[in-house]
Amino acid sequence: QVQLVESGGGLVQAGGSLRLSCAASGRTFSWDAMGWFRQAPGKEREFVTAISWDGGRTYYADSVKGRFTTSREFAKSTVYLQMNSLKPEDTAVYYCAEDSDYGLVATRPAYWGQGTQVTVSS
Repeated sequence: QVQLVESGGGLVQAGGSLRLSCAASGRTFSWDAMGWFRQAPGKEREFVTAISWDGGRTYYADSVKGRFTTSREFAKSTVYLQMNSLKPEDTAVYYCAEDSDYGLVATRPAYWGQGTQVTVSS
């Protein structure tokens, strides 16, 4: 059974930083691409970033490029989202995603976590 468990969300002031973690289990982590999405109140879920199975490729939404960084740690089967220079518009529930295909993880991933709330105050 695939499980993706996000952690690290919370309340932060604008300009601050947070690091989200997503611990994966149930699949061979080193074979799969991983991604992050977010959903703000009243809005559709949107893509944030994706990282390839080997960590060699990353892709970011324009809205977070230069501020957010994704990485993965194979020994812990964990993917991270480092978020810097946070803005109130970054407030959302952040979801971890997993898929065997790098393209699909950014569009229609097969597996989702439950999400973690990030709130950025102005």
